[in-house]
Amino acid sequence: MLTRPDITDDQIIACLRDNFPLDVARLTFLPIGADVNSVAFRIDGFDGSPYFLKLRRGPLNVAAVAVPAFLRARGIRRVMAPIPTAAGELSASVGGFNLMLYPYFAGTNCFETTLSKEQLIALGETMKAIHASPLSADLLARVPRETFGPRFRRVVRAFHREVERTVYDDPVAARFAAFWGSKRGEIETIVDRAERLAEEISSRTVEMCLCHGDLHGGNVLVAVSGELSIVDWDDPILAPKERDLMFVGGGVGGVWNQESDVRWFYVGYGEASPDPNRLAYYRYERIVEDLAAYAEEILHGRAGPDDRERGLRQQMSQFQPGGVVEIAHRTWPYPDRSAPVSGGGRAPAREGGRRPRRGRRRSFRAEATYG
Repeated sequence: MLTRPDITDDQIIACLRDNFPLDVARLTFLPIGADVNSVAFRIDGFDGSPYFLKLRRGPLNVAAVAVPAFLRARGIRRVMAPIPTAAGELSASVGGFNLMLYPYFAGTNCFETTLSKEQLIALGETMKAIHASPLSADLLARVPRETFGPRFRRVVRAFHREVERTVYDDPVAARFAAFWGSKRGEIETIVDRAERLAEEISSRTVEMCLCHGDLHGGNVLVAVSGELSIVDWDDPILAPKERDLMFVGGGVGGVWNQESDVRWFYVGYGEASPDPNRLAYYRYERIVEDLAAYAEEILHGRAGPDDRERGLRQQMSQFQPGGVVEIAHRTWPYPDRSAPVSGGGRAPAREGGRRPRRGRRRSFRAEATYG
């Protein structure tokens, strides 16, 4: 979230004092993250210790804090887990937000830092360990299971109809609608392909494992020492391993796309043989979810002006040459590989400009907000 919500320093400081307990010397708002429901702060204690604080609006997803704590307890040290309260809870609540406190990780994310061969191997090893982790019965009951459902495809089709018949007074919404219209045919192709793949995959038995769910470069942090940390566990899910593997070579943020990146990651991960249909499905479905999330934020005013303007830029960037849309089309496993056309029967327009750092809602989100 780029704009600070209506919650006071005193409320946050009192919550930290009462629950952890932690005496706060300084609290600094951090305008990072693309999730409009989350806000981040740096906390400095009187003893000089720094912390990362995440506030998230809405009902608490217990799995979002319990899963990383479970993995960390199993010895997977590259997973960022929340600090328990004095009562042993993994979160507290304040002012309509859930509050999670983490160790402060000094470093950059993988949109800002190129991983070395050794780091890519380490990332592969870590993801293999996560995918191979058997969950307790309690966590199995809390972590959602992939259904390949049509929710976001239906949302995008509804916005498809809305954009065609609505004139927007808001300039950001008007620009978003104009861009959507210029890509109308291609958006239809993306949704139709995601649906075709969902139907094909769900008709067969698929092996599920624990997945992070949003393993883009913004959610992998790199310390000055070179150590990695996987953050932002808002959406753990039991799904095919391709749910996470789609990010390696998938185009998100323009990272991990070189052949050498993919090769070294799988040196660490081991024998995988990702299923091409499932890879294609997750790459298309991610785009569909982004379309739905951006349309909700921009057209229905669910975000502040800075978030909405950035959302427009990020949505446009997905259709740039070499972006996630182009890579998803290259991943399409069926013979009908001809380039989809935009509205009016023309080939998709190509926007220039530098790709912004971003992932998605639910998140396919790019800037790391621990969780």
